Amino acid sequence: MDTCFINSPLGITKIEGDENGISIISILSEGVVSNKIPENLKEAVSQLLEYFDGKRTDFSFKTNPKGTEFQQKVWQELCNIPFGKTINYLDLAKKLGDPKVIRASASANGKNPLWIVVPCHRVVGTDGSLTGYAGGLWRKKWLLEHENPTTQQSLF
Repeated sequence: MDTCFINSPLGITKIEGDENGISIISILSEGVVSNKIPENLKEAVSQLLEYFDGKRTDFSFKTNPKGTEFQQKVWQELCNIPFGKTINYLDLAKKLGDPKVIRASASANGKNPLWIVVPCHRVVGTDGSLTGYAGGLWRKKWLLEHENPTTQQSLF
C-alpha cells in the first residue's frame, strides 16, 4: 500500500492506495507533506488539488474502499448527491429503500474512508443544520461553502 501526504486548505490530507485503486483519503490536523508522490497516487493527488482550486466537481480516479456490503451501498448512494447540493439523513435512508435505516446509514456515512471523494459532507440534519462530521464541523462548513455554486455571505 502506497501512502502520501498533501497540503489542503483544511489540513494535511493522507492518501493511501495501490494498483487496485485509492482505499483511504483522510484529513489530519498536522503532518508532513510528502516530497515524492507514488505513481499509484498521482492521479488522486492531481484531482484533489484541482477540487481545492475550484477546478473540479467530481472525481474519476479508481477507488477501492473497504467496508461491509451495507457501507458500500451507502457510500455509493452518497456519490449520487450532486456537487453543491445537500440531502438529509432521512432522505439518505429513504434512497436506500428503508427510512428505518437512518441510524445505520448515518453510521456508515461516518465510516466513509474516502474523504471528499465520497461526499459524506453533503449530508445534513433534517432541519438543514450541520450535524456530525468526523473531520470537524468547521471543515464540513468549509466544504459546503466551497461547493456552493451561488455567491452568498455564509451558508451557516
